[in-house]
This record gives sequence, structure tokens and C-alpha cells, in this order.
Amino acid sequence: MCSISCARNPYVDIEARRIFLNTPSVSPAGLRKAAKLFAVILTSATLSACAQPSIVNNKSGLFATRQTSLNDTRASYGLASFYEEGAQTANGEKFDPHELTAAHPTLPFGTRLRVTNVATGRSVIVRINDRGPFVPGRVVDVSYAAAETLGIIGRGIAKVKLDVVQ
Repeated sequence: MCSISCARNPYVDIEARRIFLNTPSVSPAGLRKAAKLFAVILTSATLSACAQPSIVNNKSGLFATRQTSLNDTRASYGLASFYEEGAQTANGEKFDPHELTAAHPTLPFGTRLRVTNVATGRSVIVRINDRGPFVPGRVVDVSYAAAETLGIIGRGIAKVKLDVVQ
């Protein structure tokens, strides 16, 4: 660790007509040492702020997370809604309202999900290709084609049961 040495020298301010005794003066070498120390501390702080923990430590951890996610929704209930507009889905596909697809907040893309309208018993199998819904209480957003099959076009939402198929 370095320190800054300060010599105490008298200082005379001629314009202000003042004399200051024991005013500290810092040597140029001390300023360089301080600047280097500051640069090291700033760099360390920046690098530690950028450091992120590893998301997946090993393959078994990834598999366990996926299995937990699938098991959590194996027989879940909630409200489903539908959407018919969108340029692109979260997985990069172009949105097509005529396909049997859906948006789910956590299920992996490609997961097949059976959505059953609790009131009518109608069901449809959809493929997860998007994220959502972003409305509290809703568990899935289905495409327009899936909503037609479920019979929820008129109401906009319906209570559904979700079963992971694959």
C-alpha cells in the first residue's frame, strides 16, 4: 500500500496579502501514486460489478430445472386468453395466428401443452413458442386458431387446465 507524504511549508499569497503557515503541499510523486491507486480501485470495482454468477453449472442442473418447470405446470389451472397480432415471437419465429401455438411465462420453447377449457371440456394441444401472458392471473396466451378450438373467441378469456404433453 502506498501513502502520500505531505511536507508542511509556509505559503504566501501575495495578491490576497495573506501568509499561511503549515499549509500541506503534495509532491508530484505522491499525486502519481494516488492516481495509480485510484485507477486500480476503480478497475477492480468495475470488474467486480460486471462479474456474473454462472447460470448453468452443469448439464444435470439444466435438466433438473427443466423437469421442475414441467412438473410444476403438469396439472395447473388458471385463465387463458388469446392474441391474434404480433410480428415475431420470443423464440424468433414469425407469429402466425393460424398455427396452434401459445405463450407461457416459463415453459421451454417447443413444449407441447394440452389446454382444456374447464367449462366446455374442449381441448387443444399447442406448442410453446412465445413468452407471456403479462397479465396477473393468466397462465397462458393461445393463438387465435387455438382459441377458436377452445371456444373462447367471444369471451376473450376462459378458465383452463394445463397439462404438459411433451
